[in-house]
Amino acid sequence: MSEPILERRIALDLTYVLYPESSQTSLVLALLTLSPILINPAYAVLSVQTRELFFIEMWAGQMLCEALNWVIKHAIQEDRPTRELGDGFGFPSSHSQWMGYFSTFLIWHLTYRHRFASSGWRFLDLSWRIAVYMGLVGWALAVTYSRYYLSYHTPRQVIWGLSIGVLFGTWYYAVVEVLPTMWPRSSLGRARAAVLENPVSTWFRIRDGWAVWSDGGKEIEWLRWRAEWSRSAGMNSGGLKRE
Repeated sequence: MSEPILERRIALDLTYVLYPESSQTSLVLALLTLSPILINPAYAVLSVQTRELFFIEMWAGQMLCEALNWVIKHAIQEDRPTRELGDGFGFPSSHSQWMGYFSTFLIWHLTYRHRFASSGWRFLDLSWRIAVYMGLVGWALAVTYSRYYLSYHTPRQVIWGLSIGVLFGTWYYAVVEVLPTMWPRSSLGRARAAVLENPVSTWFRIRDGWAVWSDGGKEIEWLRWRAEWSRSAGMNSGGLKRE
């Protein structure tokens, strides 16, 4: 009886990472290089839970940036440093581009539209904002470096990937957030209003919280919860006293 002929199989590059077994640094960087995978579930949860247009826009932009990466890779067809770590083209690095877009889009939003709740101490507020920015930049740079350190890409491939992600994130944020909010009567502004006001968006309760509140409505949501929670706690304690 002849053996069945199996079709050649390849590893899923998105989740398949090889690293030197003896190196703890490589293990840490291997975990970091997989961290962008966690962003997609976060997009899904935030989009469904909050119904915020911002998260939906950002998720759509992330997918467009990934599609751009695929187009560039197949247009240039530059190999990776070594074929032993997987197939596919290497220019530009998709992980680096992914994180370049993610960190840039979020930093622009935190700078242009979002305002954190104040602690009452200006130095503490500024320190917190800087820490958030540094965390986003550090995460993007760490993932970028991991792709080079683990020999999946050359320095040129990761630098270009990160740069394309940063540029695309800046352009996309300007198109979907800055220009429509600065000029609401422009074509982009009217398109944004149409997205928010159409019956489908109304049925799904899509909203733009930052158009009303500087923190997207988080502070007022918390205050309402606190007031209701205090009222419920008071009623419960009153009932116990009467007993």
